[in-house]
Amino acid sequence: MRVVLTAFALWIVAAAATAAELERETLAPDDGWAAFGAGTSGGSLAADDHVYTVTTRREFIAALNDGVPASTSPANPSNVPKIIRVEGTIDFNVDDNNQPLACESYFRPDPTTGVLFSYEAFAAAFDPNTWGRVNPSGPQERARVASAAAQQARVRIRPGSNTTIVGVGKDATLKGIWMDIRGTANVPNSRTNIIVRNLSFVDTYDCFPQWAPTDGAQGSWNALYDSISLRDSNNVWVDHNRFEDVATADDSLPAKFGVLFQVHDGLLDITNASDLVTVSWNVFRDHDKVMLIGSSDNAPADVGKLRVTLHHNLFDDLGQRGPRVRFGQVHIYNNYYKICSTPGYAYSLGVGIQSQIYAEENFFLVDPGAIALARIIGRFNGTNIFEAGSLVGSVPRPASQARYVDLVAEYNAVNNPDLVPTVGWAPALFRNLHNAHAVPPRVTLQAGPASSVSALGCR
Repeated sequence: MRVVLTAFALWIVAAAATAAELERETLAPDDGWAAFGAGTSGGSLAADDHVYTVTTRREFIAALNDGVPASTSPANPSNVPKIIRVEGTIDFNVDDNNQPLACESYFRPDPTTGVLFSYEAFAAAFDPNTWGRVNPSGPQERARVASAAAQQARVRIRPGSNTTIVGVGKDATLKGIWMDIRGTANVPNSRTNIIVRNLSFVDTYDCFPQWAPTDGAQGSWNALYDSISLRDSNNVWVDHNRFEDVATADDSLPAKFGVLFQVHDGLLDITNASDLVTVSWNVFRDHDKVMLIGSSDNAPADVGKLRVTLHHNLFDDLGQRGPRVRFGQVHIYNNYYKICSTPGYAYSLGVGIQSQIYAEENFFLVDPGAIALARIIGRFNGTNIFEAGSLVGSVPRPASQARYVDLVAEYNAVNNPDLVPTVGWAPALFRNLHNAHAVPPRVTLQAGPASSVSALGCR
């Protein structure tokens, strides 16, 4: 029998765990899909000489590889159990001496002609009014690719299996990082058993997004890096982190070729046959594309994989993909969605091909003057979604006056064909399923890194 907890003692929050407790803590039994099978223990069994405290990019890379320093993060990191304690802010757009690198620092020449990349030269070469709507080619495009590779070598960081990465205190920050948790296709458990906790991921950005002139009516700039990406990985726990753009927020970016010069991709993408993932108590804020689960409609290796649990996360003023799902059995419960003043809002729950979303007891704070409830679900070649216990509160009406809404019925009322409100499974791995009324205060007080508190309503 499924038990939904009441709102009793909502404002009593347990004392935050100490850094030492977080380091060795493992995922509790039944805490989502990452508890399946052997569960997720990360680096909890690390010997004392494999517990590292890091304050710079160089130290971080060395810790991933048993203390061996390197200029770039090796493609085959160590799988020896390890704990990496992050103190303060680590910037990944830096050189080997920890000196900051601006985008211009990555400019590289076309390897064929020697022509150096520049934004001005690229814009002059591929202005749709003169170049037309065909994909870029030639010296400036090749120079862009070379420049992008130079940045990628700095920001792409690859953790190995049996690793815990944990922030010390409430201010531990990874700035500009692409944490690429990547295994080997068709090699089971080649990247497994990883915990990422108590960290702020801030301003992951791509200096050299690809110009795609036929992507949409006006074309699009497509950035590459995610704050965290999971590919061919399993048993991963992402917990109590914050994901946000600050210095590179979308509203601070220019327009180029008449569209936003988008330097961001996802915040946390789970693709390429990744499996058994729990995403809990995180804050995702002020971003467009949040979480993609499944990378392609034509991905036979994903069938039977992409089993993910999302619970007690705050999705705050986001554009889309909260998450967008293909193939996977994804349990989405007790999350708090704040859709307040969100320019460019598209949808929250994306129903992709063969996806099997099971969503229950989530709370949506919505500006009814701006967002129709039928838009909360988006359809992308999918057919089925189970959804129950969704509470919707209207801005500025308090949560106590929220009403239950059948979001599938709202979608079906204005869209054709209808979505089918059933899926072929029911979750068995979950803990602390609360009534949706309890979600806003609980998530507001407890989601994100230690001792961080978000605004209860709209900011």
